[in-house]
Amino acid sequence: MQRTLLTVSLALTTAATLTATPAPARIAEVLCDQRDELRERLQMQYGAQMMGQGVRDPDTVIEIWSTPSTGAWTLVQSYANGRACILAMGVNWEGLGAVAEPT
Repeated sequence: MQRTLLTVSLALTTAATLTATPAPARIAEVLCDQRDELRERLQMQYGAQMMGQGVRDPDTVIEIWSTPSTGAWTLVQSYANGRACILAMGVNWEGLGAVAEPT
């Protein structure tokens, strides 16, 4: 019973954190925003460039953004309704170009 309450409490805390309105001060605080605003912030404040994208499903596109001067990268999921969310961020991005399939 205690374990279940702890799990529910953790899930509710996580959900509240993810749905809270982020402060616009730092990119790490932005989880979701209008795609145009998020794209502008990545480009203008962080010098990021879109390195690639792919369709996840009919309403969702996954984008990889990278800042060449720092090697920082950001994984963004964009939705058909105009919203976009940062799914992950990291460092040491290495663009590999086309990778040959193993034979």
